[in-house]
Parts: sequence; C-alpha cells; structure tokens
Amino acid sequence: MSVPNQETKVLEQFITIRHKLSALKKDRESYVDAKLIISLYEETVTQIENLDHIRTGDIWSTSSRNRLNDVLDDIMTLLSLFFMSIGRNRESPAVYVQLVTVERYLDQLAHMGTYTDTILLENKERLDDIEEILYADTTDSCFVKVLKHKLKKCKETLSSLLLTTQDVSPVLKPLHDELINIRRQLALLAQKTNGYTASDIIELQEKLRKLSTSKDKLFESNPNGKALIEGLFEQLFEEADDLKASTNSVSESLAPIVERLKQIKCQLERLALTHKWTLRETDLYTYHLQLQEVEKLRQDGKFKDPESDTIPEGQAVVNFLLRGCYRIMAKMLSENVPVAEALMPVHNQLSTVRRCLIEVTKWGKPDSVRDLYPYQMKLASIDNMRVNGTFCDEEGNIPEGQAICVALLNECYDTLHELIALADS
Repeated sequence: MSVPNQETKVLEQFITIRHKLSALKKDRESYVDAKLIISLYEETVTQIENLDHIRTGDIWSTSSRNRLNDVLDDIMTLLSLFFMSIGRNRESPAVYVQLVTVERYLDQLAHMGTYTDTILLENKERLDDIEEILYADTTDSCFVKVLKHKLKKCKETLSSLLLTTQDVSPVLKPLHDELINIRRQLALLAQKTNGYTASDIIELQEKLRKLSTSKDKLFESNPNGKALIEGLFEQLFEEADDLKASTNSVSESLAPIVERLKQIKCQLERLALTHKWTLRETDLYTYHLQLQEVEKLRQDGKFKDPESDTIPEGQAVVNFLLRGCYRIMAKMLSENVPVAEALMPVHNQLSTVRRCLIEVTKWGKPDSVRDLYPYQMKLASIDNMRVNGTFCDEEGNIPEGQAICVALLNECYDTLHELIALADS
C-alpha cells in the first residue's frame, strides 16, 4: 500500500535510521558503539510516537499497514540484535527479534499440527521471560506497547496449542506420542542433506497404517482428543505421500526454495556450533530476512506454482525445513549471553578455562602443582587486563557483562585453588 502524505516524513526518518543501522551491521572492523545504538533507539521511539499520533494509536492495524511498517520491522529487528550485541539482553528493545522468531515458530507448529507439551512448554518459558523483561520496563513508550502487543499475540497462539495437547485423554496419550515420533522421523528425513529413499518413507507409512487400524478400538469410548488424533493421522499420511513423491526431486517450482532453505539450515547449524566464537548477533538479520521472504511466498497455507496456480509436490519438505530453521534460530537467541561484543573474547577464554578445570577435577588429584601452571598463567593474564577491577574496551569504555566475567574469573580461581590444595596434600 502507498504511504499517506502525513506519514511521508516519518518514513523518511525511518529510512535514514535503517541506513545507519545497516552501515553499522556491515562494519566488522570495530566493536559496536553502545552510545550510538542507544541514540538510534531513541530516534526510533520518537518517530514511533509521531506515527502513533498520526494513526491515532493504531500503529499495527492491517488496514493502515504500508511500506512504512516494513521499514519499521527492519529497524526493530536490527535494534533488537544490536542491543544483544552490546550485552543489553534484559532490556525491552532486545526482545523484538526473539518475539518474531517465537511467533513464526508457533505459527509453523500450528500450521503443521504436530507438537508436544515439551516443545510448547519450552516456548512458554521463553515468552514468560520476555514478559518479565517487558513489564519491568517503566517507560511505557509506544515501542514497548508494540512489543507487548506482539507478546499478547504469541501467548494467545501458545495457549490455543496447549489446550489441544492438554485435552488429549490419557487413553490416547501413547498413540499421540507415537504419532509425534513418526512426525519427527519424517522431519529428519526431509532435512537430510544427502536425501532419502522411498523405502524410508514406506517403512513409516506401514507404521502409520498399523496405528490407524488400532485407533478404532481406542475411539470406542469417544475420548477427549479424538479430533486431534484424527487430524494428525490425516496430516501425517498427506506428508508421507508428499515426501515419497518428492524422493527423487521436489517439483520444479519448489526446488529453488528447498535448496535455499537447506543452505540456510546448514549455515545456521554451523553457526549454532561456533556462534559463541564467530557470530555477531546482527549476522542473524540476514537469515531472518531470507526466511521472511520464503514465508511471503505462501498463499492460504500452501506454496503454489506461480504459473499454473496449482499446489506442487514438496510442501512437506519446505515446511519441515522452515520449522527446522526457526527452531535453530530460536535456540540461538535464547542462549545468547548478556555480554557486550567487546567483552566476548574475555568471556569465551574464561569459559574455556572453566571447562578445562572442571575436566581436570573429574580425573581426581593432579600429579603436581606444575601441571596447573598453564591455568594459573592464563587466569593471571586475563586478570591483568582489568583496570581498577574493570574490563574496558579499546576506547576505555566499560562494556556490559562485567559481573558475568568477574564471576567466571572468581569461579576459575576457586577451582584452581582447590586443585592446588589437592596436589599439595
């Protein structure tokens, strides 16, 4: 939709802010300036207040949504990732990208119709933590109101999903768990980088048929959750057929999407293994955008052939891959440590020393104090980096995460002293 004249100035300001944030994201030569990020956040808040006034308090109405909203989405995502980069994870602006990721993950779960209490409760814990952060914010700005609105939507989706699992009768629980397990196996097959064979699918289809035959007896008493189980069977049979048809290759129109999602998932898996060492939180922005672009191709819950408007084979492959990508992103964001980027090298070194010392304690008494010298020297070199007890960056600023790093340092010293005492005894 075109932008109304009264919103043009706000859009121009938003575009300027987005350009500045994008330039900062591309700069890998220096650490993020926390003061600059705070300044850009305050500019954004001011413009959101202006937009709220123009739209009379209804910023996110579907009817008033236009290009300006898309630019604002980009800004809020980047600001969120930058706040995590400077170690301010427990502040409201940092939670936006987590909310968006959880929202899309829950939508994907609802769309696919298969989920367990465990998966849902993990997301509930994440949303409860975000809620605690938002309601501890006393500024009550429009930015925070937008976040609370998105949180409310996520909790509503989660509640409806939880109701369906809690309504399953104990009689049907084992069957429900068995179906979820089959779904998990289908997902693993769909996401295999070297592909899968028709026999893999046929084996799971046989399991489904046997379970389908046995369900009639369980349904005789008309237990709670009967409709959910029937829906699961229908969904699983459909997905198994779709995966089987796509054994050799997915349909031509979906092949580029599947290939791109496989690449994204592989890259996210690599980042998940090494992100504590190599990842800048803002790097996730690229993946966030790419997944968003794929989502936009969906029409009425399906990915259609743009030329024939038909529903091509390979829907299950795309859905499983999308779900896998969102799950990895959500996990990475939830595990982010509230330590500024400038302090991460110190945090990573201390974490490694701590792990090594824990491994040493598992082997019992050290042969001699000499064996512990490398750890003493490493901790001394890290301790000497402090100025008046504080870790500073290259500019002399005090980055976020001091308490976490000092606590890690003290824990390492305590463990080391215990090991030295053991060696001397």
